[in-house]
Amino acid sequence: MHCEESFICLQEVLHQQLVDILHGLNQQQKAQWEHIGVGRDDGMEGGEYSPILYQPSIWALQRWETVWLSETPEQPSRGWDAACIRILTIGVFQHRQSKQTLVAMNTHLDHQGALSRYKAAQLILRKINETSSLGNLPVFLAGDFNSQQDDGAYKLLASHPSPMEDLHTLSSPNSRYGHHNTFTGFGDDEPTRIDFLFINQRAHPWLIQGYGVLENKFDDDVYISDHRAVVADTAINEGQSLEV
Repeated sequence: MHCEESFICLQEVLHQQLVDILHGLNQQQKAQWEHIGVGRDDGMEGGEYSPILYQPSIWALQRWETVWLSETPEQPSRGWDAACIRILTIGVFQHRQSKQTLVAMNTHLDHQGALSRYKAAQLILRKINETSSLGNLPVFLAGDFNSQQDDGAYKLLASHPSPMEDLHTLSSPNSRYGHHNTFTGFGDDEPTRIDFLFINQRAHPWLIQGYGVLENKFDDDVYISDHRAVVADTAINEGQSLEV
């Protein structure tokens, strides 16, 4: 991570994998990384996490929560027609040096239930709108949305009156690098773009410095994931950079 203000948002992470990732990061970096988020099955360590990783020496955590994307968002539960339990992780952070506050969100929508994706998008937008009570804060939303651009969930999140916009769409072609599609499978699937970074550009102007989709397979022909990492470089306060 070339930017110490970076956030890392992951999906489908089991507890021991999260422990290993943090151990690896903290061996390589002078500053220590921590995470917010819980396992979706029990609200503790069971099942997949959608964690947000950050450096406490840079960002002071103000508060955080996990929301289950269901009719009962306060407790572990599967919603509507979803095949799996799905969650949203929310953190409010304050930059220690500049005192700029932002809201970070990370999610993973269902791969089968179109209704659950749409209802989850509605719930996510309600949580985003709740942040307006904290002031006019920058908000970013990362995740595997299992939703292409013609899907109802994507349209709801990316279209007015939603305050959110797709960072790929907002970025200039000259500032993009890497691939277009984000999901590849392990070689047998049709590549698609279903992983997104959204920012509340309509409510809080961001400066977009770069957007990229990285490789997930190298010369050894082994996939590190069936998805490609999506990264963005932005600024939210007079030159303060942020990488997600």
